[in-house]
Amino acid sequence: MLKVLSSWVNRFSEKEVRRYRNVVAQVNALEPKVEALTDAELTKKTEEFRQRWHDGESLQDLLPEAFAVVREASKRVLGMRHFDVQLIGGMVLNDGRIAEMKTGEGKTLVATLAAYLNAIPGKGVHVVTVNDYLARRDSQWMGQLYQFLGLTTGLIQHDMEPPDRRQAYAADITYGTNNEFGFDYLRDNMVLTMDEMVQRGLNYAIVDEVDSILIDEARTPLIISGQADRSTDLYYTFARIAKNLKEDRDYTVDEKMKAVAPTEAGIAKVERMLGVSNLYDDAHMDYAHYLNGALRAKALMKRDRDYVVKDGEVIIVDEFTGRLMFGRRYSDGLHQAIEAKEGVKIEDETQTLATITFQNYFRMYDKLSGMTGTAITEEEEFRKIYGLDVIVVPTHRPMVRKDYPDVVYKTEAAKFRAVVREIEQLYETRRPVLVGTVSIDKSERISEMLKEKGIPHNVLNAKFHEQEAEIIAKAGQPGAVTIATNMAGRGTDIVLGEGVAEMGGLHIIGTERHESRRIDNQLRGRAGRQGDPGSSRFYLSLEDDFLRLFAAPTLSALMDRLGVDEDEPIESPALTRAIEGAQKKVEARNFDTRKHVLQYDDVMNLQREVVYKQRRDILTKESLYDDVMHMLSGVVEDAVTQHCPAQMHREEWDLEALLASLAELFLPPGLVPLEEIQGMSHEELVETLVGYGTRLYAQREEEIGSETMRELERMIMLRVVDAKWMEHLDAMDNLREGVGLRAYGQRDPLVEYKTEAYDMYQNMVGAIREEVIRIMFHLQVAPPDEEMGGTPEPPNDGDQPRPFQVIAGGRGKTES
Repeated sequence: MLKVLSSWVNRFSEKEVRRYRNVVAQVNALEPKVEALTDAELTKKTEEFRQRWHDGESLQDLLPEAFAVVREASKRVLGMRHFDVQLIGGMVLNDGRIAEMKTGEGKTLVATLAAYLNAIPGKGVHVVTVNDYLARRDSQWMGQLYQFLGLTTGLIQHDMEPPDRRQAYAADITYGTNNEFGFDYLRDNMVLTMDEMVQRGLNYAIVDEVDSILIDEARTPLIISGQADRSTDLYYTFARIAKNLKEDRDYTVDEKMKAVAPTEAGIAKVERMLGVSNLYDDAHMDYAHYLNGALRAKALMKRDRDYVVKDGEVIIVDEFTGRLMFGRRYSDGLHQAIEAKEGVKIEDETQTLATITFQNYFRMYDKLSGMTGTAITEEEEFRKIYGLDVIVVPTHRPMVRKDYPDVVYKTEAAKFRAVVREIEQLYETRRPVLVGTVSIDKSERISEMLKEKGIPHNVLNAKFHEQEAEIIAKAGQPGAVTIATNMAGRGTDIVLGEGVAEMGGLHIIGTERHESRRIDNQLRGRAGRQGDPGSSRFYLSLEDDFLRLFAAPTLSALMDRLGVDEDEPIESPALTRAIEGAQKKVEARNFDTRKHVLQYDDVMNLQREVVYKQRRDILTKESLYDDVMHMLSGVVEDAVTQHCPAQMHREEWDLEALLASLAELFLPPGLVPLEEIQGMSHEELVETLVGYGTRLYAQREEEIGSETMRELERMIMLRVVDAKWMEHLDAMDNLREGVGLRAYGQRDPLVEYKTEAYDMYQNMVGAIREEVIRIMFHLQVAPPDEEMGGTPEPPNDGDQPRPFQVIAGGRGKTES
């Protein structure tokens, strides 16, 4: 099936590339005419294109000439002329597709073509990168080209203040990371005035390393969170308890599913240590949360693989790029549990204030495109989730890198000895070698072995992340030995030094297979750029995490059958097939995980869109009087339906209870005579009571003043919507955690989640109505200070939203 799909995708790509080549011919035909323009004339072309677009020409009509202008400007400003295949890549991006282009094919330059063309309407273009360094580098580098053509360039960085962000988003083309763009969207939907918003709509995005951002990072949503009321002392207590629990006896670990669960014996042991009779009764509800976090921290989270401890802080290591994720925290108490395990200061726990998945964020763009060296293995996911085709763009020069078959050893120690032997042989010939590892501790282990042999080398991992660009730049020089943790999305080409091509180019050694074939291909792709020679080989062992979990029984049986010694490797087609089969299974499982996250977030997304639209209406409408009156009608309708149900005879209606319930919200006791409403129909009751409320509201407005009343409506509605939405998010988190257990009762958790989420949302809408009406009818306005003047403020009734910070990780990514 996969072969059929792959064959279809390749044929589809070839057909589309042939079509694009016809347009390339048009661009090339324009080159002499564009070359003849002066710098000033070339710059004026942008103005001309904008006018033609306003006059009705489409971007597709403008494309050949616009691409020819960008190519000529690039020659003059950057000294780089776009290759024909780069023009094809630009067309793929402009069509809202993914361009798969090999490492070193110049994707940064490719993006300028589509970015320039799509900036012509003046609605903004976002170029999304995987880290701040690349965003800054590309915006400064390519910004010279845009500036020459009369366009403005913006840059979003982690520590920027809102005014600077607003200015960056106002530019024609804005560079930044996926996290920054996503967090700014969430923050924009928490502001108290329109002036505080920084983004100006989601028009067109070009996502660099699109597979890293839309696939790898899509398992964890973005979360903005505020401080929660949980004690940090219990984290230390449960860290000590977890330390005394034994795997397989007190708890079980499923490394494949990354899950951990206490056994009955373990629960009994914890209960004895805490001095409680039942860990799961209502009085100790939080204990289960702390225990789960402590066990996950102990059994699943490994130091120098998942995180590092630096200057007394626990800092997450990105599992795909090996970078330190400063300011990000695992959610759901996991980060605090790791801090307790490591004995460092615990930061306060948080509660969710706003959240979105990358899938739902990027699907909001009017047009989305992306580029990467490795997308074709995830074609199905890109198409199903994002509606994006993958087009394989041919290389400028033929690929001549030689990829040797994998070799597998019985033990990890034997594997590392073999790796060091090969490095030693290459070093003696002065041929450069890049060694890829999956964790910091594996990097350091190889480094120690090379030191013993006296082989000079550079180590690139999360601990030495500051020297990244410098280390990468030197990796292709004669005699260079570079050890790197996870080379995904490094964004820096390795240029070969003098005489290296004659030696065979850069050699890549992979020391472990990743769960995803794409990450392995990204490592391989560091050699063989732009037709350079190069080679690659993966060294594996049956003790590697991936093989141990997913392929060891098959391979172990094969090695035993062949009578293989510890230091003797094995290579065979059966072995390669077993490894690839295991990778495909894991990729499918990870796809299901991401789809699962998205299915649940789709439920939330519908609600989020309605709430965020309501918030924006509150901020932008001149008057919210009609909205308050609509809420008043809704409150009365709900109360009448509750106390005077249509299926009950009128004589049985509880009119006294109806008036009492409305008295709590807006109707002073005794104002409506009971005799007046006796005998009325349902509709008459609603009309009469709404009439009383409307007249009362008019009196309040007369006392307070219309202008002040309009401003108070805006402030109160914002405060109430925010407070109730945050409560709802918290409740949805709890529902999501518990709903999985419904499967034991033969019920579909997702269906249950949808049903209950809808009911909870309706309850939230009702609660917002009631709270707004209660506050608007009960607030007391103090007279303005005679000297200071100003608008009176509503009372603080304890519903103020808590101050917030932004966070990342665990189930979500958060940022401070």
